[in-house]
Amino acid sequence: MSFVSAIPAAASDAAIAHFAARLSLETDCADVGASMKAGEKDFVLLHVVGSPQAYARRHVPGALHLRHAEITAERMAAWPADTLFVVYCAGPHCNGADRAALKLAMLDRPVKLMIGGITGWEDEGLPFATGDEPGVLAA
Repeated sequence: MSFVSAIPAAASDAAIAHFAARLSLETDCADVGASMKAGEKDFVLLHVVGSPQAYARRHVPGALHLRHAEITAERMAAWPADTLFVVYCAGPHCNGADRAALKLAMLDRPVKLMIGGITGWEDEGLPFATGDEPGVLAA
């Protein structure tokens, strides 16, 4: 018996609950990129770590720079209460997006984490924007 099969797979109902819950909390770089390219950006993408200079050097096109430390009820009032936020940080080694997602959830805001962050975006071969503005992801 292998290490893989030594612990039996979960029952279908447990697997359904687990993966449905996970997908309600996360999205990935490919799905974000595909949605943006198709003009289906029904979310606000937030780059939640780093200095303004780091954001200007490289960020996901369309992302606003709002560090997790700056997420407050007053700041988030700029968007309707049902706005879906997608947050990302540097990559799997960074917990800034988790911090941002927690703050948004505590403010009763819909939120998903873009798994992989900048590292995942680069791994997908997707382009970056530079400068102080969000920029756009070309179709």
